[in-house]
Amino acid sequence: MQIITSHAEFEQHLGKELGVSSWHTITQEQINKFADATLDYQWIHTDEEKAKNEGPFGSTIAHGYLTLSLIPYLWKEIVDIQNLKMEINYGIESLRFAQPVIVNSKIRLKAKLASIVNLRGVTKVHMGIEMEIEGQKKPAFTGEVVFLYHFITA
Repeated sequence: MQIITSHAEFEQHLGKELGVSSWHTITQEQINKFADATLDYQWIHTDEEKAKNEGPFGSTIAHGYLTLSLIPYLWKEIVDIQNLKMEINYGIESLRFAQPVIVNSKIRLKAKLASIVNLRGVTKVHMGIEMEIEGQKKPAFTGEVVFLYHFITA
């Protein structure tokens, strides 16, 4: 795990891969809880029997937005950003879902620092990301997310 405590330290990683998170298993319970939280009960996610018998994947699949929502959690396994007043998930510049995540699959996040800029004391970073699926050639998604970091200055 990388530890970063300032804009200058972050900038040293420009264009480099920052790391890869551990594997996280997507369970049916997690999918169901996400459905409850988002009110998205599409059968391909929540109806195990119908998904097994009628679905194209032979099983339920995770919501794309569920896998996307795991970015902050998995990102914190890659880099420990310290010395902060605040951090903000600022946006998504691009994102392409490439493959569904079948229930009980393991996923992990790979991150690369694509760009960094100092906006009057606020560090804005664009992270190139890829959500890998264990045993699959294609990722669940690729894209670029944007974070803002307000470092504490002396």
